[in-house]
Amino acid sequence: MRGAVRDFSGDHRWMALNTVTVREQGDLQAIIDGCLRHGIVAVVPWRDQVADIGLRAASRAIRRAGLSVPGYCRAGMMVADEHRLGEARDDNRRAVDEAAEIGAQCLILVVGGLPQFSRPGSAASKDIGAARALATDEIARLLPHAAQSGVRLALEPLHPMHAATRGCVNTLGQALDICDALDPNGRNGLGVAVDVYHTWWDPDLANQIARAGARRLHAFHVCDWLTPTRDPLTDRGMMGDGIIDIPRIRGWIESAGYQGFCEVEILSDTWWARSMDDTLGACVRAMREAV
Repeated sequence: MRGAVRDFSGDHRWMALNTVTVREQGDLQAIIDGCLRHGIVAVVPWRDQVADIGLRAASRAIRRAGLSVPGYCRAGMMVADEHRLGEARDDNRRAVDEAAEIGAQCLILVVGGLPQFSRPGSAASKDIGAARALATDEIARLLPHAAQSGVRLALEPLHPMHAATRGCVNTLGQALDICDALDPNGRNGLGVAVDVYHTWWDPDLANQIARAGARRLHAFHVCDWLTPTRDPLTDRGMMGDGIIDIPRIRGWIESAGYQGFCEVEILSDTWWARSMDDTLGACVRAMREAV
């Protein structure tokens, strides 16, 4: 598959850094400075990191550094009971407004799991079908505001191990069904984010990536799956250290027409314990050698 994809071996111009990768080593300004030291040209910030230094300050710092912003993390957690639903809606509209201010090319959308986990304080439920239906309804409600703001929504399916707590949309096929139902022509910019950590196991992944095509593929996230995995959230591996065939999946993605950034998103207690420069240097090397 290597010959069918862009050649990253000589440079990393198509690498974006999701700032969660070094969130424990410094604030957003320090991460921006680290990206400049390592020749990383794009960042995907998290909302809490932006809030820590202020939205306007974050936007100015990114523009001053000349960095692209292919995505913004994140909106969602929209599955709630009637007492928390208004709060979720307000929060997601703010996320859209922040993404517009910061110049993000898309806003990542993680819909949430069962209501008691998605929005703590909500009445408990075991009905995951109802959770998925509510998530679809809430995306429909949010989509016009996003379209009017010029912000594309990128619905990210999560691995089934997160279905109850973080994301009840678990396959790329499910995510695309929602896209087709709510935005059949793609005119409002509803699409998907494909994260290899969450999707590598899916036997229908190649077909669903082809189905998505360039119109729906808004983001592509890379890291690796370690075996054994010590923690379902914070034990992601550096690309090449685990069992995911990342070049094969990238081949499917680029064959479908995606030519955007490959976003390194590594939630890892191991890498958070290293220095920022050690982690960023490893990301650059892995992008050239394993992606």
